[in-house]
Amino acid sequence: MRPDSDAARAQIAALTQAVGQVSETYAVRCDIDRDRDWAALKLSEETGELVAAYLKTTGRGRREGVAEDELRQGLEDEAADVMAMLLIFADQNGIDLAAALERKWFRYLR
Repeated sequence: MRPDSDAARAQIAALTQAVGQVSETYAVRCDIDRDRDWAALKLSEETGELVAAYLKTTGRGRREGVAEDELRQGLEDEAADVMAMLLIFADQNGIDLAAALERKWFRYLR
């Protein structure tokens, strides 16, 4: 089943606006200069943190006595960070994620 491209575009836009507001609040509160490279660098950082959390949940990273449910929550939280930073990166670079997904992935659903 192919996603409704208008609905997907609206959902991505709403998510982008929401994470943008959080990012702006965080930047002001922590005095962060979000220059032109900031989103790309943060996306890379968050991806590394996601991989580290994944390694812990799969027993290939130091767990340091952390409970399974906390490890799982950490993995989910890092996945959310990656998604948020991808939305911010795409927005800052004029990338239409809905169109890119349609072109790159969903064409195989035709």
